[in-house]
Amino acid sequence: MKKKRQPRPKRYTLLDEMAASPTEPLPQTWRTHQLTKMYQGLHNMEQGEDPQPDDWRLVSDAINLVETLVQEMKVCEDGSGLLMDAITAMAKAGKRSKEGHKLRLDGEGIVAVRSILSDYAELINVLPARVMVRCHRLTEKRLHEILDGKRGPHDIEMMD
Repeated sequence: MKKKRQPRPKRYTLLDEMAASPTEPLPQTWRTHQLTKMYQGLHNMEQGEDPQPDDWRLVSDAINLVETLVQEMKVCEDGSGLLMDAITAMAKAGKRSKEGHKLRLDGEGIVAVRSILSDYAELINVLPARVMVRCHRLTEKRLHEILDGKRGPHDIEMMD
């Protein structure tokens, strides 16, 4: 008999989404905290002594959230193609890390990832909290699907 997988915990629920403001952005302290952690992860991947998988995950979170806003929610567009460049850069960094090298972005990757993180910072400061909580919920759902083996053509999973 096949063992049932335990459900993955969810950070946000439908109730969180419905309770979030439909007009005001997420609270400033929440935005500052999240962006600070993401930028610290990027800094570590660019210049840190020993970048860690958690740094990669923090930066990937920003990219995944922008991807959800662009592709699934259609809240904004990626006319420049930088989103796919950032996804590719993170995949390359992860691959190099699995081969025993430091978890680093290359020059083109730094430009693309910095641009996407900057775009995310702008979006999170203007989009209503309800939109952002929905974005987090949809992104989390997609990440759980990836972890369950339902990957799209460009989805990658970082090592532990």
